[in-house]
Amino acid sequence: MGLMERVSTLVRANLNDLIDRAEDPSKMIKQVILDMENQLLQVKTQVAISIADLHMLERKAQESTERAAEWLRKAELAVQKDQDDLARAALERHKSAERTTGSFEQQVEDQRAQVATLKSALGKLEQKLGEAQARSDMLLAQHRRARALGRASDAQIAIGDRSTVRTFERMKEKVTVHEATSQAKADLVTDGVEARFAALERDDEIDRMLAELKARKGATA
Repeated sequence: MGLMERVSTLVRANLNDLIDRAEDPSKMIKQVILDMENQLLQVKTQVAISIADLHMLERKAQESTERAAEWLRKAELAVQKDQDDLARAALERHKSAERTTGSFEQQVEDQRAQVATLKSALGKLEQKLGEAQARSDMLLAQHRRARALGRASDAQIAIGDRSTVRTFERMKEKVTVHEATSQAKADLVTDGVEARFAALERDDEIDRMLAELKARKGATA
């Protein structure tokens, strides 16, 4: 894949889609930003090289233009000196220099177009990188919120499951039975103690009544 194609792919990349498809969104977005930074460096280097080539071609075109003008001047001088053969040779060199100038000028135009394309790609990539860097924390936080919401929804679904509800109901019944049994045992223990005290109180009452009967009998004898 060529440099411009890779840059185009990165510029078109949808960060939200990449994060949604990624198993590890944090690693994914860091990798995307790293790729953008690497491609940005390559594009910057290519832009610098292309600009240097443009300057070189412009210089070559200017030199060729100057040579054409120089050969034309020499042809005019030869004509003035009545040296037609020399003038003819100078004119041939002049035409050759003009053709070379035309070729260089076409290359200059092509190179200018390439420089413009690379600068445009560089600007778009810089903008995309800036957006990615600015939005990376926000996108990751958004993705974490979505995952947390998903877990909460799953938990609610699980809690709402009938089997889970029945399990809690059975546990509640067991706890209720256990509490009732414990209370009954406690009541039995309490009732035994109270019954013994009641028996003691009855015995004491009988003894008192018996003593009173004996006392009355003795008084009447």
